[in-house]
Amino acid sequence: MDIRYLKLLAGQFPNEEAAGAELVRLKGVMRLPKGTELFLSDIHGEDEAFLHILNNASGIIYEKIETALGDTLPPEKMQALASLIYYPHEKLIGHEEEGIESAAWYDEIIRALVLVCRETASKYSRRYVRDAFPAPYGDILEELLGENSPDNKEAYIGAIIDSIVGTDQARQVILALCAVIKRLAVARLHIVGDLYDRGPHTDTIIDALIAYHSADIQWGNHDVLWMGAAAGSPACVAAAVRNCIQYNMLDMLENGYGINLLPLALFAEATYEDAEHFIPRIEPDELYMPRNPQLYARMHKAISVIQYKLEGALVARRPEYGMEDRDVFSRVDFEQGTYSFEGRQLKLKDADFPTVNPSDLNGLTNAEYMLIGQLVDAFRRSGRLQRHARFLYRAGSLYLKYNGNLLYHGCIPADDEGKFLAFRFGDKTYSGRAMLDYCDYMARQGYFAPENSPLRKEGRDFLWFLWCGRNSPLFGRQHITTFERALLDEKETWKEKQNAYYRLYDDEAFIRTIFEDFGLDKPWSRIINGHVPVRASKGEDPRKAGGKLIVIDGGFSKAYHGRTGIAGYTMFFSSHGIRIAAHEPFTSRAEAIAGNLDIRSQSMIIDNLPRRLLVADTDEGVDVARRMEDLEALITAYRDGRIRQNTIR
Repeated sequence: MDIRYLKLLAGQFPNEEAAGAELVRLKGVMRLPKGTELFLSDIHGEDEAFLHILNNASGIIYEKIETALGDTLPPEKMQALASLIYYPHEKLIGHEEEGIESAAWYDEIIRALVLVCRETASKYSRRYVRDAFPAPYGDILEELLGENSPDNKEAYIGAIIDSIVGTDQARQVILALCAVIKRLAVARLHIVGDLYDRGPHTDTIIDALIAYHSADIQWGNHDVLWMGAAAGSPACVAAAVRNCIQYNMLDMLENGYGINLLPLALFAEATYEDAEHFIPRIEPDELYMPRNPQLYARMHKAISVIQYKLEGALVARRPEYGMEDRDVFSRVDFEQGTYSFEGRQLKLKDADFPTVNPSDLNGLTNAEYMLIGQLVDAFRRSGRLQRHARFLYRAGSLYLKYNGNLLYHGCIPADDEGKFLAFRFGDKTYSGRAMLDYCDYMARQGYFAPENSPLRKEGRDFLWFLWCGRNSPLFGRQHITTFERALLDEKETWKEKQNAYYRLYDDEAFIRTIFEDFGLDKPWSRIINGHVPVRASKGEDPRKAGGKLIVIDGGFSKAYHGRTGIAGYTMFFSSHGIRIAAHEPFTSRAEAIAGNLDIRSQSMIIDNLPRRLLVADTDEGVDVARRMEDLEALITAYRDGRIRQNTIR
């Protein structure tokens, strides 16, 4: 081993005793059970439901309460305790207003939380647990959570709790205990794509993920759309704004990200009269109802026309995408008001396009050019959006291989015979894992390459391709039918034909080829997939290919509840095995707090492992083993005199 590296390591462990002590600790860590991983997908801006899942660890915390206190507390008290853990600030304020709090109540709650916290912390090392303690209360919590012998420490623990209550620290200690329980319930959170669009507040969700102790993201097609918009892609900006108007997400766009839509409103009012076919979708219980649907419809039409033009120009300059059919205005007969579709001329519901020049179909008018320029600048200047984009790049990737499982949002594009599709960019061809690696590289180029460079522009266009490109690994369809859905009555034109992957992913032989391409070799290895909602109401099973692939898009977004019959899946990978939970719809945060309500779910066992998995079986274990080898080499170097020990006490 390089002596220079060992000298650097010696700075951290200056003598044989220090290195040996760390080696002993790491050997113990290797024998601990692996931490629980939680998987979610296709959250689509449903912030209240997502934050509740984050707070209750998708049911894990209630299970810990049952294990720790099930023999001593009735169900209603366990649910009340669970609600306190989920929403401690709000519940404590409510208890104060109701006069519930007293010295006896504080004593009971703190003791109950200590037992739950001990149960939650039982699979971790003391150092790991100690690192989870809020700084001001670390020593107190360490004493409370220490192994308690009723014969010789009960009086001591009682005195600590009495002192906590007597010095008005009970609330802070309760908050600290609740935070530690939630921190330890899940070791790693995986988001398998599509944080954005449909629901009201993705911005709130990403703020929570930034604050979360350990999370990763596999980008979805809706995520890369917003990454492209943050990078300054005009086509992505137009599509993101259109989505916000169509799904009533303007509160996030205007108040969350500070994007001023007044110029768009003024332009739309001055340019379009009839826009009835562009009235935004309105859910029955939508919180942010448009006050002026006709104005919103005009804004929707105005940005849609700009989007069609920008996309037409983009596919013309990137012929390698093979998306000529998305130059939609080239297929419009403006005199007849028809659209060419597979040799048929279909009547457009709205043929009023005053800004389209027949001699330059995709050319922007001066007003449109100024408008999209203002919007692009607003996206680029939004500090919060840029912070969120940087987080998506830092914590995210196109796919992730983690602890023997493979996570990706969309698909591994394939042909009808089950061979990976080949994509040619420049003078190289990519397929399978190589294609996903190339897409990840290009997505980063679109945001981080030098401003105004050809590389930056190419990468920005590629982010748009990932969002909706033909057979893109994140989109997985032949083409996106934004124009057809808005302007044609014939529903057969709305169909977005899926890549053959979605027929083949129930074929074990095809899945084995993916396993081989990505090097999956663990007995428990699975592919975790999102993107296409599972129609549970029609009996569809989220387990594909004999359980080797699991689709965890169960319709988290309200827009999909009718299609799936449930309100989302979550998946767990613990030391004991893999299971998936199907959730019922979440009411609201306010009702959950006031009524101690939780998200009800039904679990399905995917795999019970023949033995409990340890840290030694995980990616963390591989890193720990390397660290142990380094420490052994350092100890050897100390012993043979190649490195001097610092023995000064």
